[in-house]
Amino acid sequence: MIKSISDILEKLEEQSILEKSKKFDISPEDRMLAITKETGELLNMILCLTGAKNMLEIGMSTGYSTMWCAEAIRKQSGKIITIEQNQNKINRAKENFQKAGIADIVTIKNGLALGILQDLSLQKEYRDFFDFVFIDADKENIIEYFDLILPLTSVGGVIVTDNMLYPEKYREDMKVFSDYLKQNPKLRTIMTPVGNGEEITMKLKS
Repeated sequence: MIKSISDILEKLEEQSILEKSKKFDISPEDRMLAITKETGELLNMILCLTGAKNMLEIGMSTGYSTMWCAEAIRKQSGKIITIEQNQNKINRAKENFQKAGIADIVTIKNGLALGILQDLSLQKEYRDFFDFVFIDADKENIIEYFDLILPLTSVGGVIVTDNMLYPEKYREDMKVFSDYLKQNPKLRTIMTPVGNGEEITMKLKS
């Protein structure tokens, strides 16, 4: 039985509340949510306002952020390519997508983000292809990811990067990243404290 996307999101949010309680000892990499509900709402709003059709996500987790985006992308008859390394999370995400009836618009690429992005960058069909990109991957390679993503992003396309403020241990690295973006005249970027802190970047020209 196919449930609505909102039903599945609500279920994941309920499970996340249980995971955060002291009743369960769950490692961060196995938790249900990678972004906050407020961030999901922000992503959905940006997608609706821009009318984005083709989306790339780096760091799918169990598909919570993907589903927030899919609700808007589906209205444009668009597609999502999402990258995830953890097979357990991929299995859980596939189940969530099937239940929400969005499996047909989501393509999951299993593997290291750096390698997959390098592969996409070599394919001409993906040049200036993605109208929206969401980055929620490891912070150590964040600038490398962005440099590979930018040529894949359409002019006027939006790139949102999570975890600009939290966890605090990444804050200095993310400030370096934000300063790096501000030096590029082809970009316009701003940070919002929504959720864990989101950098919203627009590609102004190729």
